[in-house]
Amino acid sequence: MSKEKKQVIKAEDLYQLQVNSGAQISPDGETIVYSIQTVDRKTQKKYSNLWITSTSTGKTQQFTYGQQMDYSPSWSPDGKQIAFLSNRLDEKQFQIFMIPFHGGEARPLTNMTGCFGQCLWSPDGKQILCEFQKKDADLVEMEADEDKKKLGLVSRHYDRVFYKYDGVGYLPHERWHLWLINEKTGKAQQLTNHKIYEEVQPSWSPDGKHIAFLSNRQEDPDNMLDPHELYVMNLMSKKMKQIKTPAGDKRYPVFSPDGQWIAYLAQKGRGQWYNNTNVWIVCSDGKQSAKNITGPLDIECSAWTINDIHGTPPYTKPTWSLDSQQITFQTSEKGESLLRTIDVFKRGKVSQLLIGDQALYGGLHFDKTQLKATYFRSDFKDPGQCWFMDFETDETKCLTELNQSLLNKRELGEVEELWFKSKDGHELQGWILKPSGFNSQKKYPAILEIHGGPMAQYGKVFMHEFYYLAAQGYVVFFCNPRGSIGYGEKHTKAILNQWGTKDYEDIMAFTNAVSRKPYIDSKKLGVTGGSYGGYMTNWIIGHTHKFKAAVTQRCVSNLISQWGASDVNWLFQHSKAEGKPPWENFEHYWEHSPIKHFSNVRTPTLVIHNEKDFRCPIDQGEQVYISLQRLGVDTELVLFPEESHGLSRSGRIDRRIVRLKHIRRWFDKYLKN
Repeated sequence: MSKEKKQVIKAEDLYQLQVNSGAQISPDGETIVYSIQTVDRKTQKKYSNLWITSTSTGKTQQFTYGQQMDYSPSWSPDGKQIAFLSNRLDEKQFQIFMIPFHGGEARPLTNMTGCFGQCLWSPDGKQILCEFQKKDADLVEMEADEDKKKLGLVSRHYDRVFYKYDGVGYLPHERWHLWLINEKTGKAQQLTNHKIYEEVQPSWSPDGKHIAFLSNRQEDPDNMLDPHELYVMNLMSKKMKQIKTPAGDKRYPVFSPDGQWIAYLAQKGRGQWYNNTNVWIVCSDGKQSAKNITGPLDIECSAWTINDIHGTPPYTKPTWSLDSQQITFQTSEKGESLLRTIDVFKRGKVSQLLIGDQALYGGLHFDKTQLKATYFRSDFKDPGQCWFMDFETDETKCLTELNQSLLNKRELGEVEELWFKSKDGHELQGWILKPSGFNSQKKYPAILEIHGGPMAQYGKVFMHEFYYLAAQGYVVFFCNPRGSIGYGEKHTKAILNQWGTKDYEDIMAFTNAVSRKPYIDSKKLGVTGGSYGGYMTNWIIGHTHKFKAAVTQRCVSNLISQWGASDVNWLFQHSKAEGKPPWENFEHYWEHSPIKHFSNVRTPTLVIHNEKDFRCPIDQGEQVYISLQRLGVDTELVLFPEESHGLSRSGRIDRRIVRLKHIRRWFDKYLKN
């Protein structure tokens, strides 16, 4: 029999792509549990269930069933139970559930009203420490009254600066606090409770007597830069102590196994978000100054490699070795998300590459001996698999075959890496995705994709959108201009307060380098991008006519009107406008606003925006659309109701498909006809 002819990637393939997350290896290293998300095409609802895979045999089986969301699984220290979050009892309310690993039904552990964050087993397995945000009392009261519930909210009333968050909506008045949940009875004990202060990202001390966490305890928390500081609480006395650390944005404190140290991630300096995220350590009693142990390496200790399958890459907690001498951490380097380990106390001993030449997301999770571990890996051709590493034998193997039945039927184009130099000689990295069936003797229209952030990177991950456009006969090219992470702190900081300068030069240098390829039709170039990529798309059409069509998505167009309107609020001024508000630096805001330069625009531009985008508010796209209408430039506006900033990664599937088809239609109109 002849083999079935492979087809190209389709927009509708999004319905079939399985999304995995939350891989955790059992304490004995024998089993991995993770969640897989699927989509019901008829209802557009997303569901997820838990799956387990044997690390020795690779045997995989579904562990929980039903049309609900089961996610964030976590093994008990003895490996007998798995705790997870689920909405199986109430679609709108998640609870902590427990399920025996060797057989038995899942049981609800909690009956709480609000939102759960992280949930962490105590070292003795008797309690679960969790982040929890109560639902506001007036909202609970309204939902209990059917007449009031039908009418809905009458008004929202705030007196704080940060009152909304993209993807969440308008924030409740209740803050995030820490709770202890008894593993047997489900009895909940609230550890912290303050009207203004909140506590997040907790971790247990190895003896279970203390917890570390981050808290913003300034007098006016919302008006302070990077206000979270490190605290330790004695669980017997409930007294908390601040551990003095240098100012800067902090994440994920973790005790060392000997209890003497706390490792955490941080950027040095208030508002210095262009500095690398580094791994720091500090004495758990606060008696010695904190040390930046990865600073000399000049690497970004996070995993911000952009993808459109798994959503925003998570920060990964630093992991101590059992002897408290080494720390494993994740990095972003030259288009890859890698794992490194560093000797903490050996002066001059730099980090060693633990896992490389790929893009990881979700970090590394060890068994109790730290001789076995699991992690998720993605690359250009694979959205992601669960991998296993045995450190005794140096064996590394893939345990899952997610999405392979679909991708084996799809013809994917080849990716070519291209290093090039910008206008001032700065060396840069980019990639060229060629259509399936590529013929080097033909001339192809090409589309430039620009990533968001800008403090992120493109790299070795699967991008469905890129393959979809390539499947339509386009060459798709993308790079990491200055402002991106992964190439050292100087590369990232090059556009601090200077958006639209070195980044624009780099993107145009890349475009010119690609245009010189013999298979590129340099007269048929398109450009698109979202968020900061939308900003750059707007900037480009105001500064060059090189592109024959553009699609600007969830964009920024006017830095003045965006100030205070975004969920990130006034904090944007520290990356765009020298830390000053518009009334102190008006000309700078206006000079770096793409819309200031729109009198030059001639490029037909499709504007795509999401109606509940709180990161880049909808007026940013509307101003582009109305401006181009008034200028007589061909333009259309496509709005997606109910969707937040992350539509292209995590939105409703039918809307994601329509979005892709609008992008294709627009480029076909100007680059093919």
